[in-house]
Amino acid sequence: MTATVSADARHDVLSNRLAALYHEREQVLTEIAPTGIGDEADRATNVDGHIRLAMLEQRIVSLENELAEPRPAARDSKKKNDVVAVGDVVTVDLGDGPETYLLGSVDEAGAGFDVITPSSPLGRVLNGAQVGATLTYAPRPNRTLTAKVVSIG
Repeated sequence: MTATVSADARHDVLSNRLAALYHEREQVLTEIAPTGIGDEADRATNVDGHIRLAMLEQRIVSLENELAEPRPAARDSKKKNDVVAVGDVVTVDLGDGPETYLLGSVDEAGAGFDVITPSSPLGRVLNGAQVGATLTYAPRPNRTLTAKVVSIG
Protein backbone atom coordinates (compact mmCIF):
# COMPACT_ATOMS: atom_id res chain seq x y z
CA MET A 1 0.00 0.00 0.00
CA THR A 2 1.31 3.43 -0.87
CA ALA A 3 1.21 6.08 1.84
CA THR A 4 0.33 9.39 0.32
CA VAL A 5 -0.89 12.59 1.85
CA SER A 6 -4.12 13.24 -0.03
CA ALA A 7 -4.53 16.37 -2.10
CA ASP A 8 -7.31 17.49 0.27
CA ALA A 9 -5.13 16.92 3.34
CA ARG A 10 -2.23 18.79 1.71
CA HIS A 11 -4.61 21.64 0.85
CA ASP A 12 -5.86 21.76 4.44
CA VAL A 13 -2.31 21.83 5.87
CA LEU A 14 -1.25 24.55 3.45
CA SER A 15 -4.43 26.57 4.07
CA ASN A 16 -3.87 26.41 7.83
CA ARG A 17 -0.25 27.47 7.40
CA LEU A 18 -1.35 30.36 5.18
CA ALA A 19 -3.85 31.51 7.82
CA ALA A 20 -1.07 31.42 10.43
CA LEU A 21 1.18 33.49 8.15
CA TYR A 22 -1.60 36.06 7.63
CA HIS A 23 -1.96 36.33 11.40
CA GLU A 24 1.80 36.66 11.88
CA ARG A 25 1.90 39.35 9.19
CA GLU A 26 -0.76 41.34 11.06
CA GLN A 27 1.29 41.09 14.24
CA VAL A 28 4.42 42.35 12.47
CA LEU A 29 2.48 45.22 10.89
CA THR A 30 1.31 46.22 14.36
CA GLU A 31 4.86 46.04 15.73
CA ILE A 32 6.37 48.20 12.99
CA ALA A 33 3.62 50.81 12.89
CA PRO A 34 5.14 54.22 13.59
CA THR A 35 4.35 55.58 17.03
CA GLY A 36 5.62 59.14 16.54
CA ILE A 37 8.28 58.89 19.23
CA GLY A 38 11.48 56.90 19.55
CA ASP A 39 15.20 56.83 19.12
CA GLU A 40 17.84 54.99 17.08
CA ALA A 41 17.10 51.65 18.77
CA ASP A 42 13.44 51.93 17.77
CA ARG A 43 14.44 52.54 14.16
CA ALA A 44 16.70 49.46 14.17
CA THR A 45 13.80 47.37 15.46
CA ASN A 46 11.64 48.87 12.72
CA VAL A 47 14.17 47.83 10.06
CA ASP A 48 14.23 44.28 11.45
CA GLY A 49 10.43 44.26 11.38
CA HIS A 50 10.37 45.31 7.73
CA ILE A 51 12.82 42.55 6.83
CA ARG A 52 10.64 40.04 8.69
CA LEU A 53 7.58 41.42 6.91
CA ALA A 54 9.23 41.01 3.50
CA MET A 55 10.09 37.38 4.32
CA LEU A 56 6.52 36.72 5.43
CA GLU A 57 5.17 38.26 2.23
CA GLN A 58 7.37 35.93 0.16
CA ARG A 59 6.08 32.86 2.03
CA ILE A 60 2.49 34.07 1.70
CA VAL A 61 2.80 34.57 -2.07
CA SER A 62 4.47 31.17 -2.44
CA LEU A 63 1.67 29.43 -0.52
CA GLU A 64 -1.06 31.33 -2.34
CA ASN A 65 0.47 30.23 -5.65
CA GLU A 66 0.75 26.62 -4.49
CA LEU A 67 -2.86 26.61 -3.31
CA ALA A 68 -3.99 28.09 -6.64
CA GLU A 69 -2.53 25.15 -8.57
CA PRO A 70 -4.99 22.42 -9.54
CA ARG A 71 -5.10 19.50 -7.14
CA PRO A 72 -3.78 16.25 -8.59
CA ALA A 73 -6.24 13.43 -9.08
CA ALA A 74 -6.36 10.88 -6.29
CA ARG A 75 -4.42 7.68 -6.91
CA ASP A 76 -6.34 4.49 -7.41
CA SER A 77 -5.36 2.43 -4.36
CA LYS A 78 -6.04 -0.78 -6.31
CA LYS A 79 -3.41 0.05 -8.91
CA LYS A 80 0.18 -0.71 -8.10
CA ASN A 81 2.11 2.51 -8.45
CA ASP A 82 5.84 2.41 -7.87
CA VAL A 83 6.48 5.97 -9.06
CA VAL A 84 7.13 8.74 -6.54
CA ALA A 85 4.81 11.76 -6.72
CA VAL A 86 4.37 14.94 -4.69
CA GLY A 87 2.50 14.07 -1.52
CA ASP A 88 4.06 10.61 -1.21
CA VAL A 89 5.84 9.38 1.88
CA VAL A 90 9.01 7.87 0.46
CA THR A 91 11.92 5.97 1.99
CA VAL A 92 15.29 6.72 0.47
CA ASP A 93 18.80 5.55 1.28
CA LEU A 94 21.22 8.45 1.07
CA GLY A 95 24.18 6.19 1.85
CA ASP A 96 23.81 5.90 5.60
CA GLY A 97 20.68 3.78 5.85
CA PRO A 98 17.05 4.27 4.87
CA GLU A 99 15.22 7.41 5.95
CA THR A 100 11.58 8.34 5.40
CA TYR A 101 10.46 11.71 4.05
CA LEU A 102 7.42 13.43 2.65
CA LEU A 103 7.91 14.81 -0.86
CA GLY A 104 6.08 18.11 -0.50
CA SER A 105 6.09 21.70 0.68
CA VAL A 106 8.16 22.91 3.64
CA ASP A 107 4.87 24.08 5.09
CA GLU A 108 3.83 20.42 5.42
CA ALA A 109 6.71 19.66 7.78
CA GLY A 110 4.25 19.67 10.66
CA ALA A 111 2.51 16.66 9.11
CA GLY A 112 4.84 14.36 11.07
CA PHE A 113 7.53 13.84 8.45
CA ASP A 114 10.73 15.54 7.45
CA VAL A 115 10.20 17.07 4.02
CA ILE A 116 12.03 16.99 0.72
CA THR A 117 10.72 19.79 -1.47
CA PRO A 118 10.01 19.02 -5.14
CA SER A 119 12.13 22.02 -6.18
CA SER A 120 15.25 20.89 -4.29
CA PRO A 121 17.98 19.03 -6.20
CA LEU A 122 16.98 15.72 -4.59
CA GLY A 123 13.27 16.47 -4.95
CA ARG A 124 13.61 17.16 -8.68
CA VAL A 125 15.12 13.72 -9.36
CA LEU A 126 12.94 11.95 -6.80
CA ASN A 127 9.64 13.18 -8.30
CA GLY A 128 8.70 10.58 -10.92
CA ALA A 129 11.39 8.08 -9.87
CA GLN A 130 10.58 4.39 -9.54
CA VAL A 131 11.09 2.23 -6.48
CA GLY A 132 14.54 0.64 -6.68
CA ALA A 133 16.03 3.44 -8.78
CA THR A 134 19.40 4.88 -7.87
CA LEU A 135 19.32 8.62 -8.42
CA THR A 136 22.17 11.05 -8.91
CA TYR A 137 21.77 14.70 -7.97
CA ALA A 138 23.95 17.76 -7.45
CA PRO A 139 23.17 19.76 -4.29
CA ARG A 140 25.79 22.29 -5.41
CA PRO A 141 28.24 22.66 -8.29
CA ASN A 142 31.05 20.08 -8.36
CA ARG A 143 29.27 17.90 -5.78
CA THR A 144 27.32 14.84 -6.87
CA LEU A 145 25.44 12.54 -4.50
CA THR A 146 23.33 9.42 -4.94
CA ALA A 147 20.12 8.23 -3.35
CA LYS A 148 18.25 4.96 -3.75
CA VAL A 149 14.46 4.87 -3.68
CA VAL A 150 13.70 2.08 -1.19
CA SER A 151 9.91 2.30 -0.99
CA ILE A 152 6.85 4.47 -1.22
CA GLY A 153 4.65 4.48 1.86
